[in-house]
Amino acid sequence: MLAETICSAVSAAGLGIAAITAYRKKYLSATRIAAWALVPLGLVMTGAVEWAFDTVFSPVAWVGFGVLGLAWLLLLTTRGVERRRGGRKAAAGGAEPAAVAPGASAPARPREALARPASGQASSAGASSSGTASEDFSDIEAILKKHGI
Repeated sequence: MLAETICSAVSAAGLGIAAITAYRKKYLSATRIAAWALVPLGLVMTGAVEWAFDTVFSPVAWVGFGVLGLAWLLLLTTRGVERRRGGRKAAAGGAEPAAVAPGASAPARPREALARPASGQASSAGASSSGTASEDFSDIEAILKKHGI
């Protein structure tokens, strides 16, 4: 008798917390809390606490199995919605941090300047690459002169 009272109180408290969470417009979390809050009530109603006394023929027990099934369905539904949204971080509104810090400076050269022209690669494919090496050294010399080295 004491176990049923405790389980009922835990369920009532959990449903109250779920109601407060739903009031704050966090419906997915409220549904999950309500599902977990219904588990102790379902266990009491199924007779798991007093399994030896007429569990099979009790209509209350079958309603309890229905409540447990409802709790299981609610948990699966919230998991599916959460995965569809992209996880708990996306549901909370937080995005992943950017790869570059907000106060970082721009790169010295744009990406287009780093790419080599396709015609230069095709013409020097059979020959030695001494022309491209002198271009690379001229860039380095310009940087060194700029810094006074």
